Amino acid sequence: MDKITVIKVGGKIVEEKESLDNLLDRFAAIEGYKILIHGGGRSATRIAEKLGIESRMIDGRRVTDEATLQVVTMVYGGLVNKNIVAGLQARGVNALGLTGADANVLQAHKRPVKEVDWGFVGDIDKADGAMLERLIKQGIIPIMAPLTHDGKGNLLNTNADTIAAETAKGLATYFDVTLTYCFEHPGVMRNPEDSTSVIKLIDSNIYKELLADGTISGGMIPKIDNAFNALKGGVSKVIITKADAIESEQGTHIIL
Repeated sequence: MDKITVIKVGGKIVEEKESLDNLLDRFAAIEGYKILIHGGGRSATRIAEKLGIESRMIDGRRVTDEATLQVVTMVYGGLVNKNIVAGLQARGVNALGLTGADANVLQAHKRPVKEVDWGFVGDIDKADGAMLERLIKQGIIPIMAPLTHDGKGNLLNTNADTIAAETAKGLATYFDVTLTYCFEHPGVMRNPEDSTSVIKLIDSNIYKELLADGTISGGMIPKIDNAFNALKGGVSKVIITKADAIESEQGTHIIL
């Protein structure tokens, strides 16, 4: 089975020129089939502020009303996505920017209102791995923005870590998939101030211990939950690492 590398990169890295250039150089150097999923939350917050639209966050997740949906669509699907695509074309990578609505690659439903009304936030129903496989086998590299759709004409804001996990699962039928979550740290660390404190391996038992003692908290929790979800869905390997190390096996390996 052919190998594919699915890279998810955080917004901070793709929103600053120096770190974006570095990431694109490294992504372009990855051999074989590959796909990139990106965030862009800081840019969305900044542009919303300029437009006089308040950004409301709960546990690091964006509540998405109608005005906010317009902003994230412009920023994620436009500004951030197309900057990445143009940068990769300049590096000889035939990239194609996609939201979940394009070629129906990611269909979702609006998150039901429970304790919180998240507004136009989508939870993914299915990723069309067959469609992505057809594009990839034609030499096209998908660059996916964190937007999905509900099949009824509505775009939905969807967490990029979740999109990466669901996309990787959708591709697992067709490829031997390695999913790499990259951000500004060299992996999951015991001490955020100490770059040498990377935890090399996390399984479900170690994860429970790290949650209980508070080593893992905040935004790292959904990232690791998504990693386990991807592995259960047939993904071969999940690594959490620094953007500088995406073409290596450095970082934290998540295993079942």
